[in-house]
Amino acid sequence: MSDFYYRTEDISPKDILDNFVETSEDRAAVDQLKGRNPTVLVGSRGVGKSFLMRVAEQELLAEMEDNAVIPVYVTFVRSSLLRTSDPNQFHHWMLARICASILRTVRKLGLLPTTPSSAHILAGRVAGHSDTDGLDSILQAYEESWKNPGQEVDYRGLPSLEDVKDALEDLTDELNIKRISLLLDEAAHIFLPTQQRQFFTMFRDLRSHCVTCNAAVYPGVTSYGETFQPTHDATMLSIDRDIGSTAYVSSMRQIVEKQADSGLLKNIARNGQNFAVLAYAATGNPRILLKTVSSSPNISASEINAVVRAFYRTEIWSEHSALSEKYLGHKSVIDWGRDFMEDTVLPELKQKNDAYLSNDRNSTSFIWIHRDAPEVIKEALRILCYTGVLTEQAGGIRATRSEVGKRYTVNLGCLFALEATPATTAFQIAKNLTPKRMSEYGANHQAYKDLLEAEVDTSVIEEGFDLSEQLVKPNTVLDVTDYQRLKLDELGLETVGDVLSATEDKLKEAHYIGDKRARRMRNAAISSVLEYLSG
Repeated sequence: MSDFYYRTEDISPKDILDNFVETSEDRAAVDQLKGRNPTVLVGSRGVGKSFLMRVAEQELLAEMEDNAVIPVYVTFVRSSLLRTSDPNQFHHWMLARICASILRTVRKLGLLPTTPSSAHILAGRVAGHSDTDGLDSILQAYEESWKNPGQEVDYRGLPSLEDVKDALEDLTDELNIKRISLLLDEAAHIFLPTQQRQFFTMFRDLRSHCVTCNAAVYPGVTSYGETFQPTHDATMLSIDRDIGSTAYVSSMRQIVEKQADSGLLKNIARNGQNFAVLAYAATGNPRILLKTVSSSPNISASEINAVVRAFYRTEIWSEHSALSEKYLGHKSVIDWGRDFMEDTVLPELKQKNDAYLSNDRNSTSFIWIHRDAPEVIKEALRILCYTGVLTEQAGGIRATRSEVGKRYTVNLGCLFALEATPATTAFQIAKNLTPKRMSEYGANHQAYKDLLEAEVDTSVIEEGFDLSEQLVKPNTVLDVTDYQRLKLDELGLETVGDVLSATEDKLKEAHYIGDKRARRMRNAAISSVLEYLSG
């Protein structure tokens, strides 16, 4: 059975390019990330934002001798663990992580045989010190603050933002390089707008002729703040794989084949149309495709029917609904979004497709929402985009009576799950899609009534969540493989907090877990914990 990598964090950077399946959209994204202009990648979880950043990093490293650009990959996924008394904890932690990552990168590349004064400034050290001990201790204190909420962190050795900019300019001159390309992943805790605003303020302020900032964010739930203007301060690039492209299925197939064993490769070759159903159902999301293929290794019709119904009727909605348990301020909005899709949108689309396809006409998976729809409705749609149930396709689209609104693509898997036998009918739906048959929901559609009557105040956004409450949740909320969960249970690591606290030595107590597997398993488990806590 193929052992797939679901997350980029699990793949060694040196193996990234070996797993890269280049499409025209992905190539454009990578080239944009490698360029001089700041870029913000926008995409739902699992579409490959982190992967594309890693590809850009590896290509820049390979081209460094010619282009004199140093890529520095920085992840902010641990931001959900910050729990100190410092009101500017996120700003200080971000700055420390960026400085430490830059120093580690240039040293790893062998560019600092002697330490220039600019490097001392970045490290928060006085002359004569060449290590990052000061930064590392600050980072460790912040990232372990979840164990003792409210503790103070001494960040006095941290340079100011202006000092960092000056030091980076000096550093690029001293190293004889043109610029540093910062690839900032997991830009901020998705439901903490305060973090998001601080991040984009820093994103804008760090920009200079010798520093390019690039970031990856989620659609719909990102707050940019007042100082950062998306259309002026960066190129906004959505990661959407065109399901209507003639090369779509083949490119998604290559993603699977990069990691598949010989048995799975034979089954895919033997049941090409069944695989295509899974590819279309994933609606351009590689992680979802890998998960559903893993659950149907024979790629048989019976497996396709079972996995489509199980995943797209249950699992994808479980992830969506779980958000309301963590972020109570969004509960009514999140719950209404699911009800709207399951009770109104999906049945209407199915009814249309049944009628269209019986007469050899085109099918649909598109909806249109009036631009004057209530703001709380738009908030619900944004969260549906975050969880991947919807994909924002285009704005300014005219519908009936020339009204203007936004068009969305509904996840095809959710639509296929309504079919009695998806393996038989789903392929026909996918191959005959047209946006011209979209379902329209006006500014005052009756389906909005329940949420409007709930009197949700969208100006009051939940600024935090109870971390201690999340740490006692069972490990079943984590997105790990069955084997990994079995080992966690075997070791008595029953809660999210238990997994977060576990060491490699603890994991090696499990049967058949040695040094290498313990490290890989801990990395996968911690990645899942941090992903869960961040949204």
